[in-house]
Amino acid sequence: MVKALERNAAWRGRRGPVLLVIMDGVGYGQFQEGDAVADSKMYHFKAIESASPHTKLKAHGKAVGLPSDEDMGNSEVGHNAIGCGRVFAQGAKLVSASLETGAMFQGETWTRLVSNLKATGGTLHFIGLFSDGNVHSHIDHLKAMLSRAAEEGVKKARVHILLDGRDVGEQSALEYVEPFEGFLAGINAKGKAAGHDYRIASGGGRQYITMDRYGANWEQVKRGWDTHVLGKGRQFPSAAAAITAYRVEKPSIIDQDLPEFVVVDPSSGKPVGTIEDGDSVVYFNFRGDRALEITAAFERDSFDKFDRVRRPRVEYAGMMEYDGDLHVPARYLVTPPAIDRTVGEYLAATGLRQLAISETQKFGHVTYFFNGNRSGKFNDKLEDYVEVPSDRLPFEQRPWMKCAEITDKVLEAIPSGKYDFIRLNFPNGDMVGHTGVYEAVVCGLEGMDLQLGRLREAVEKAGGIMVITADHGNSDDMFEHDKKSGAVVRKADGTPRAKTSHSLNPVPCVIYDPEGKGEYATALREGLGISSLSATCIQLLGLVPPDGYDPSVLEP
Repeated sequence: MVKALERNAAWRGRRGPVLLVIMDGVGYGQFQEGDAVADSKMYHFKAIESASPHTKLKAHGKAVGLPSDEDMGNSEVGHNAIGCGRVFAQGAKLVSASLETGAMFQGETWTRLVSNLKATGGTLHFIGLFSDGNVHSHIDHLKAMLSRAAEEGVKKARVHILLDGRDVGEQSALEYVEPFEGFLAGINAKGKAAGHDYRIASGGGRQYITMDRYGANWEQVKRGWDTHVLGKGRQFPSAAAAITAYRVEKPSIIDQDLPEFVVVDPSSGKPVGTIEDGDSVVYFNFRGDRALEITAAFERDSFDKFDRVRRPRVEYAGMMEYDGDLHVPARYLVTPPAIDRTVGEYLAATGLRQLAISETQKFGHVTYFFNGNRSGKFNDKLEDYVEVPSDRLPFEQRPWMKCAEITDKVLEAIPSGKYDFIRLNFPNGDMVGHTGVYEAVVCGLEGMDLQLGRLREAVEKAGGIMVITADHGNSDDMFEHDKKSGAVVRKADGTPRAKTSHSLNPVPCVIYDPEGKGEYATALREGLGISSLSATCIQLLGLVPPDGYDPSVLEP
């Protein structure tokens, strides 16, 4: 338990609430072409920014606890950093360190997985996002575990690949599959005498199978279960053949949307890698939000989300613990960061009333991730969480998403006097940004901008403060650019190649304070990361930030 925060004797805050607006996936682009943020008619945001103290914040790499500054930020680590006020080593960094030191392979979970196979003669299965995007997973982690399994005498392994096209190039799947097939062939050749048989068994796009989150689409998880576990789905002789065939049928399809495929043995016509009793299964994503649902399908005795047909008796493990409160999964390979002393916990201990709101796609981010990977509230009497159900259709078809509905509820909350601190997430810049459809991204951003105008009026009337920021960039960098020249990479038809991943760009920090009386300098500190938003919001609430928090952007 944390102690209540001290009141600032020199400044008691404003008469209205502090509103933290997270424009998910909105940064400051470095290229003119492909910057949908700059290209959008975001009149309200630009007007607020030009008339208010503002600065840029780092939202990627080491500034949010990732291994290097070449690593793009993401919504999970971004909300962790914003909510806890400090930088913790995050999933990718922890997993890499565990592999480098060998600690993973000395742990009880890995030992249990391998021992089970030696006792049953079963197969070791790996399921996860198949790329080096380093947001949910990294292919090098998978390779390291496969190599170690071979060294420890595991004879049969199957890999179920979830194609990316989102954190990496939109049609880059074969760039990962083809070298990986060579890697597996090397394991099989080296272990030929021992009977090593390592293969890709199934797969599909991450947005089509398995990797749903927040219960938005359990049908997606069912398709993954049917594909990986039961071996049901369209059959191909190899993963490369499946990807090639789907692209011939629909050349514009991006990897994340590719349908499921099942690899079959040419001689028997049977799937090469269904999951059976006695097998061991590793879900090798280290990020939790898109891991919980498939984990529940494997672990829960009572399960009513879809018909599993059969539930194989396996040893199941996640790469990390995906929910520290519920202790899900039961077994995991790497211990996640222990994040404590979050801003939400401090405000609850101080007796301040809080509202957290977003639509389904980002609801867990303003609650679970913002609270340091913690489910539930710190104080039921002081906190309200509101989830606006997301649409169940591709985001490019309704790019405004639920930004208006979120705003409607916040406009009720601001004048109610019920809340001291309100945090909300507009997902448009990120979720629509991932589609790669430029016109849709512009539409989504302009729809969101209209809501900023509505919020501005309400904040001004209530005498509050609005802090506008983001968790990482995305829609600010919608085209692939040559790393050396900066020129847009174009397809054969001359159109720009879409970039569907996050950017490495800085994000806004704008403080709209209509009743400001000069308590802080209009020039905000520069060079800070988004973890400084916690201390900033605490100061704007008339409180003193706790020891150890990264500095506020405010200069006295």
